[in-house]
Amino acid sequence: VQLVESGGGLVSPGGSLKLSCTITGYTACLGWFRQAPGKEREKVATIDFGGSIMYRDSVKGRFTISKDNTRNVLYLEMNNLKVEDTGMYTCAAGRISGRCSSGDPDYWGQGTQVTVSS
Repeated sequence: VQLVESGGGLVSPGGSLKLSCTITGYTACLGWFRQAPGKEREKVATIDFGGSIMYRDSVKGRFTISKDNTRNVLYLEMNNLKVEDTGMYTCAAGRISGRCSSGDPDYWGQGTQVTVSS
């Protein structure tokens, strides 16, 4: 499985970004994780084979995870971005449904940097 992210960048508070992750290979679940400097990596949003979606509380109502099954691309649409959303965003995948939502995926992308700053 290969995961390649794109779409990160610098944005002002209140702005929007849309991340993409191109997936090669079979996956049972997918997710976005992020890590800010000096902090532990945290789960942002996950989607499993059955379509079950979960978000961390701090992004609910602002972020939307979705998957284009035709193109095999995972997206993370981020609106009303806050300074605390800054971090390296990484796409991840699991061989078994539930591995992503449990925070233990099997595969990781290289990450794309998101910086929210005025």
